[in-house]
Amino acid sequence: MVDAMKKVAKLDIELSVEERNLFSVGYKNVVRSQRDSWMILSSIEQKEESKGNELNVKCIRDYRHKVVLELSNIYSDIMIMLDEHLIPSTNIAESMVFYYRMKGDYYWYLAEFKAGNEKNEVAEQSLKAYQTTATTVESELQPTHPIRLGLPLNFSMFYYEIMNSPERACHLAKQAFGVVALVIVLLGCLKVETVQFSQPLP
Repeated sequence: MVDAMKKVAKLDIELSVEERNLFSVGYKNVVRSQRDSWMILSSIEQKEESKGNELNVKCIRDYRHKVVLELSNIYSDIMIMLDEHLIPSTNIAESMVFYYRMKGDYYWYLAEFKAGNEKNEVAEQSLKAYQTTATTVESELQPTHPIRLGLPLNFSMFYYEIMNSPERACHLAKQAFGVVALVIVLLGCLKVETVQFSQPLP
């Protein structure tokens, strides 16, 4: 699916909601298995290291590096599609938010296996993408929009896992909970036609 959607993205046209979701889901499916492999290998490596099994550690580490390289190439591919094709081809706020949130997510995933200055640089790219998303969301999307409702969860997890800022993460999560609670109260006053129901997120 990824190869097919890359061809669509390279047409440099505005994607429909369905096409946009297919692009996101295609990459998500590819990345999920690789991220799971990386996490499992990292866990096994730590266990073998604690046992002093240096030979096993070396084998696992070598294989983990291969997985990291594959993931890095996938993430690089995603960023090229977003920066060179999809983002420049849209002037619709919802699509812009979708793509920048996707960009923030994948820079976050890239930061998971980086260290030192390299991790800081990647984390900064993720933060910028999330901030761009948040700014556009506030001014352009309805409070009931599923992308707007889901963004704070990703943003707070990013602060917790990558920025090591649990206080900021909790603040964002509480703020999001307050907004969702308000939306639930207001839903009784809204007509059904004005409520946007859930759709796949990046």
